Amino acid sequence: MAEMTTKDVFGAPCWVNLMARDMAGAQRFYGAVVGWEFRPARLGGEFSVAVLDGVPVAGIGALASDLGVAVAWTPYFAVDDVDVAASRIRERSGTVAVGPVSFPSGGRAALVADLEGAVFGIWDGPVSSGWRVGVGPAPAWLELRTRNAFDAALFYGEVLEWATGRAGCCEVSYEQDQVVLRQGGEPVARLNSGPVEMAAYTPHTRPRWHVHFRVPVLEPAVEAAVSLGGRAVSEVASAGHERSVTLRDPDGALFTLTTAVE
Repeated sequence: MAEMTTKDVFGAPCWVNLMARDMAGAQRFYGAVVGWEFRPARLGGEFSVAVLDGVPVAGIGALASDLGVAVAWTPYFAVDDVDVAASRIRERSGTVAVGPVSFPSGGRAALVADLEGAVFGIWDGPVSSGWRVGVGPAPAWLELRTRNAFDAALFYGEVLEWATGRAGCCEVSYEQDQVVLRQGGEPVARLNSGPVEMAAYTPHTRPRWHVHFRVPVLEPAVEAAVSLGGRAVSEVASAGHERSVTLRDPDGALFTLTTAVE
């Protein structure tokens, strides 16, 4: 698969990653639920790449046992320079939790949080040309659940250079009370205002980035999740031509499965 760099897709989502307490268990779970296979990542033995139909989909790594952090799916956004982007985050009262760090395989990354505490990553380096939200086996879309989508759009726009007029940058629009991010005209992320609180006891009521994965049929995937220790945290919802349900994996990571309705 040919590779591009983050300079080609700057500002756009370029990967999603899960740091699991039980990496082997996470592979069994997601292999059964969404049909992924796994191969070693170039980052080392504690990381693997999920593959569907021969195309990389997501990363799963082993979380250090002494780290008392919640397990969660984390989207990464492409930036020209991770150090510059990290400085922008600090200047706008966001948080840089880890990094920037360099990887032997090439590229630099940082794990960060926005004004409301929603965690995301920034990446500067090579990206797979076969990975794009909404296309093929990649995530169907990403969703930011935050208190004020307009304020969040200003933060991310300044940090990630959205809607700057620079050739190749992402476009932003306001549709039905949502901020919609598009890459090449196609929606890749939605920012939604809602009743969330930074100090909420349950993770699904805190500001956060949320990943939606596509499956051919919803019910067998949910049954597989429950049989392997996951559970549904929402009812099946229908909207337009989509049916979806939000699940929690055995480690506690939240995600949504969605399927198209004819």
